Amino acid sequence: MKKYRQLTQNDRIKMETLLNAGHTKREVAEYLHVHRATVYREFDRGKYIHRNSDYTEEERYSSDLGQEYHDWKAQGKGTALKIGKDQKLADYIEDKIVNEHYSPAAVIGEIENQRIEFKTKISTRTVYRYIDGGIFLKLTNKQLPIKGNRKQHPKKVRVQKRGSAGESIEKRPEEVDNREVFGHWEMDTVKGKRGITKSCMLVLTERKTRNEIVVKLKDQTAASVVEALDMIERRWGERFQKVFRSITVDNGVEFADYEGLERSVLREGKRTFVFYCHPYSSWERGTNENNNRLIRRHIPKGEDFDDKTDEEIAYIEEWINHYPRGIFKNRTSAELFEEELKKLA
Repeated sequence: MKKYRQLTQNDRIKMETLLNAGHTKREVAEYLHVHRATVYREFDRGKYIHRNSDYTEEERYSSDLGQEYHDWKAQGKGTALKIGKDQKLADYIEDKIVNEHYSPAAVIGEIENQRIEFKTKISTRTVYRYIDGGIFLKLTNKQLPIKGNRKQHPKKVRVQKRGSAGESIEKRPEEVDNREVFGHWEMDTVKGKRGITKSCMLVLTERKTRNEIVVKLKDQTAASVVEALDMIERRWGERFQKVFRSITVDNGVEFADYEGLERSVLREGKRTFVFYCHPYSSWERGTNENNNRLIRRHIPKGEDFDDKTDEEIAYIEEWINHYPRGIFKNRTSAELFEEELKKLA
């Protein structure tokens, strides 16, 4: 039986290194020669939410946060909280996360990008620490975006077995992959409660700017998808071909009418080029998948959204496009999209 002892700062650094390398908490406890309960408690004290490049979030351990907590406890009541001197900042953070579904990183990013002035300046890690410590009145971990460790699977390209004559993603121009050329989109549907929700949401995501278009469809048929794309083409008029150079979709039956998707309703010929992913390869539409997680902050998976109005769907679209993006140094997709449109003009 291992004897209880307090971890040192060096222990915490080793713990962070081992956990980031993929070792379990049990293995860390064995290495540090402490009871595993010590490691579990320490992890809770130093945990924070790490955002990955694909916008997923996972819990990680920070030796700095763990040491900071230890030092704070060692001082008795500890030093006064920075945010305690700035109620306006506390209210702003709480409102953004609770009512507008922001993540802590997005709140801090918006404050920095828009240069909003507060008496106090705090980091994203500090916001998470305050939430874990119960500092906010209405804000708890329950209001945070869903987090967790996402298992990475090898990206195996399967043989295309579609019956449709639509073009495979293998024939898609290379310029689409590097995201340097504007006007290449991914399209998907977001569905509600299985067996209950008749409608669905058609979502299009521009790969370079991550700008999102969300349209509610009356049903999940291929005809409704074509009808929605016709509506979008009429809205954009002559600019449609330049703004929608290509659209990548999966092999769902709602996208089976490739001729209808490509055919223009304003003139003779094609309006865009449609490419189909390999079966079971959702990662080939990774931009769609990431933006769909933002939709789920407003409409959780399995929720029936038949009663959602067009105004409510439009709000979700606007929210996504004005959400601060870490990948764009906290700028929004709407800003970047407008810049690209000006270049076309």
